[in-house]
Amino acid sequence: MSRQHVHVPVSSPRLLVSAIGMALGAASVSQFAQAAEDTDAKQNGAISLGATSITGEAQEPSYQVEKSASNKYTAPLTDTPRSVTVIPQQVIKDTAATSLQDALRTVPGITFGAGEGGNPQGDRPFIRGFDAQGDTYLDGVRDTGAQTREIFDIESVEVSKGPNSAFGGRGSAGGSINLISKLPKDHDFIDGGFTYGSDQTRRYTLDVNRKFLDTAAFRLNLMSHEQNVAGRDAVNYDRWGVAPSLTFGLGTENRLNLSYYHVESNDLPDSGIPYGYSSADATAHVHDKPTDGGNSNNFYGLKDRDFRKTRADISTISFEHDFSDTMTLKNTLRHGNTGQDYILTQPDDSQKNVNKYGTVWRRANARVSTTETTTNQTDLFGEFNLLGFKNNYSTGVEFTREVSNVTGYTFANPANSNPGATSPGGTGCQPGETNGGTCTSLSNPNPDDDYTGTITRNYAGTRTTANTRAIYAFDTIELDPQWLLNLGTRFDSFDTKADSATTGKTKNDSTFWNWQAGLVYKPTDNGSIYASFATSATPPGAMLNEGIDGNPLTAGNSTLQSDLEPETTKNYEIGTKWDVLQDRVSLTADIFRTEKENTRVLTANNTYENAGKTRVDGFELSATGKITEKWQVFAGYSYLDSEIVSGGLSGRNGTVTGGAATDGNELPNTPKHSASLWTTYQVAPKLTIGGGAFYVGEVWGDTANTVYVPSYTRYDAMAAYKLNKNVDFQLNVQNLTDKVYYDKAYAAHFANQAAGRTVLFSTNFHF
Repeated sequence: MSRQHVHVPVSSPRLLVSAIGMALGAASVSQFAQAAEDTDAKQNGAISLGATSITGEAQEPSYQVEKSASNKYTAPLTDTPRSVTVIPQQVIKDTAATSLQDALRTVPGITFGAGEGGNPQGDRPFIRGFDAQGDTYLDGVRDTGAQTREIFDIESVEVSKGPNSAFGGRGSAGGSINLISKLPKDHDFIDGGFTYGSDQTRRYTLDVNRKFLDTAAFRLNLMSHEQNVAGRDAVNYDRWGVAPSLTFGLGTENRLNLSYYHVESNDLPDSGIPYGYSSADATAHVHDKPTDGGNSNNFYGLKDRDFRKTRADISTISFEHDFSDTMTLKNTLRHGNTGQDYILTQPDDSQKNVNKYGTVWRRANARVSTTETTTNQTDLFGEFNLLGFKNNYSTGVEFTREVSNVTGYTFANPANSNPGATSPGGTGCQPGETNGGTCTSLSNPNPDDDYTGTITRNYAGTRTTANTRAIYAFDTIELDPQWLLNLGTRFDSFDTKADSATTGKTKNDSTFWNWQAGLVYKPTDNGSIYASFATSATPPGAMLNEGIDGNPLTAGNSTLQSDLEPETTKNYEIGTKWDVLQDRVSLTADIFRTEKENTRVLTANNTYENAGKTRVDGFELSATGKITEKWQVFAGYSYLDSEIVSGGLSGRNGTVTGGAATDGNELPNTPKHSASLWTTYQVAPKLTIGGGAFYVGEVWGDTANTVYVPSYTRYDAMAAYKLNKNVDFQLNVQNLTDKVYYDKAYAAHFANQAAGRTVLFSTNFHF
């Protein structure tokens, strides 16, 4: 085999980070011992431990969050007329989440989709039934590049549901995700830990904060992570990261923050499980699900050929100035560069070998891509009184340039390796044949097969550029103490151009307004009832060729006729929010209708029009906070009734294929029912136990509703023990019953299988 790919050195930096963590751990042993001896003497004192204030007995921080970290939310969450869920640091820690997907598992109404190309292994969340891959933000700034996001440097995760373009710009049909970074604080601390677990899991983290001036501090977060995957043969995920940040002016009217984030990964990625057909002679899927050949551990990739390397570098400079107690100016300048380089085996069922011959075609997908994003965002926020009304406002401007470059690899497969029985030589993927590694057995695949074809680097590709110019404003007007009016608008000018060395150029200029409005009635200080309306817009090329795009901009493809208009979404919502049990627990309930119109669909051979429509009706419930001082809960339920009202013709690549009509079908990756419950109880001053249950209903993979993944319930458990104020231990068992389930569905060919039972034991230290 011959292959060339961009080499990303991973081992040395990862070992360096691991060594730092182990060295600090070893150096702290004497301090641990001394702290253990002194614990009893200090129990009656007051201890400051990060965000935890401890007096007498240690108390866990609450799961309840009162206000968003984003200044665009101009009221506390109780008085915000939309559904917003904040996953705080304590939930992330208690659930042993290490990735964005792990964290979002605690929020019902969110699923993850698989990809064929573009971003097949990266984060592709669906919120309320709509693809939100391009709607992820870091500290309020869009984070475009395709990634599998780590959260070692993340303080909390905020999920806003419903159309959100007034807040963030293009996209956001179902909602958006905002990750809040860990930044320097005004006190010294060291938090570190190492996690050993099943399937050779090794994770080391270090979080150091030091004040070096009265008003300046430095913070450093380090991470190293290695693991195989429970219940999956051959798969492994390795990554490391470093995130330093520096703040000047802590506690003063002028604050300057400098931060940098770097993560690299080097994986043997999971290729998933192929869909089975209803019978050996079936020519199309009919309500079919994944089939693993009788062994859920089966891995259909090739160790000799498959790999995935990713990288993310994000640099940020932000400056804040307080003109007064009621007015602040903030400017954020960010440059990000993300990249991925992969060859991934897709277990392809397209030639029906799975049921016909009991074999799987190992079709290779490959990509080398980079995305550069430069953003300058200026915000002015605060409060003022006008005509006797109190106004809490936020306004700003944004200028962003994004550039995506996509190239890949060229494969020369061995002779007679095509899977179809009508291929040259007529062999296809016959039982017992590997055809140079391109075929394998469904029931007994061999990932050590040699791939005898050749792989060469292909530098011809597509360059997509986009420019955003936007202005926005938000205001919460206190009409009287019981009535609040929340308003927001944003205007975007978005131009994008796709340029291919082989097919030519295509460009599009779009301008669009988005709105939100909500009326809040407060019958008491601790509760609210609201009604709201919000919109979003998805212009052509919004994904910059970095994932599955429902409204794509195809470079130089003049055969495809399209009016290239933005897709639009509207949301109508009523809800109520209450802080109960002495304001320790936040309860929410909402009912909504989301309508996506102007959807780009195929209407005739080679002709697209913005004529489609989809709709989701649903309601949601949530409860977060402390039921008692010792009992915490983070729970929610989501019901989604989705429908493709007008789906156009079934087609692909501009050709009408005569597929089944999708009108009346459900949206992919949109379960009718999903629920999550995570709860902990402090059974003794030093011992806390907890557990969770996560349910997701049956999910369709495609709009034709022919392939699906079954519903599942996953159970987790944890126990944490505080040895003293400096040392604690935590045991997590994820997927307690070793349930075989699928957490990502693709529209054709395959679904991703989730990890089996995973046991993690963490030792954490704090100084």
